Amino acid sequence: MPTPFHFAFNVLDLDATREFYSGVMGAVEGRSTDTWVDFDFFGHQLSMHLGEPMKTAATGRVGDHMVPMPHFGIVLPLDQWTELAGRMEDAQTDFVIAPSARFRGEPGEQWTMFFRDPSGNPIEVKGFANIDGVFDS
Repeated sequence: MPTPFHFAFNVLDLDATREFYSGVMGAVEGRSTDTWVDFDFFGHQLSMHLGEPMKTAATGRVGDHMVPMPHFGIVLPLDQWTELAGRMEDAQTDFVIAPSARFRGEPGEQWTMFFRDPSGNPIEVKGFANIDGVFDS
């Protein structure tokens, strides 16, 4: 894996954030104070700080769907993606895009799901059977 990225953003409630990122998504909590919490998010560092979440607008087109921009996410091997998709469905996640496949049989074949965290921050999770195909066109 390339070097981990760090992404810091605002959330409304640290307890709800912990429950969602750790309890549902499986991220491992790291350091925290009474105003922020860090997570190991699939090998990357997310830092959530109390504050007003970023403003988004449904201006991104993914197939037939308009999705919130900006957004962040993670690319996972398909087995990890499938496991996470099951946990998100079990948690009765309100999906922007339910777990589904795109570009079947084409370069860049992938699975995707799109949802928001409890503070409304948009997240896209992609899965690849062959992670080396992430940049195929």
